[in-house]
Amino acid sequence: MSYNELTYIIYVTATVYIIYWVGKLFHTNGRVFILRLFGQNEAATDTTNNLLLLAYYLFNTGYAVIQISFWENVTGPESMITSIAGKTGLLILILAATHYFNMALIHLLSRKIPFIP
Repeated sequence: MSYNELTYIIYVTATVYIIYWVGKLFHTNGRVFILRLFGQNEAATDTTNNLLLLAYYLFNTGYAVIQISFWENVTGPESMITSIAGKTGLLILILAATHYFNMALIHLLSRKIPFIP
């Protein structure tokens, strides 16, 4: 097994775990914000939350696959660790930026809707 193949396996395993874990975390904890945005309409909230989770999985999985296609040749353990750390770090940065953008958008939209306890 070459260093490239080993690097791909480690990267895909770490990426799938991170994407799945963060997605479930956002899906579970973000429901309350969407529920307020939709005025306590649980059916619309759950549908939107599930669609956001699906879009999240598709977007980030697609990004991870595209990153593999642009991968440089890995020649040793040092370049393997550097490559995995760089690609995974960039993925986490994109996840954080996307999350903050979505939360800001939900906040701005929900400010226009009166709070209904």
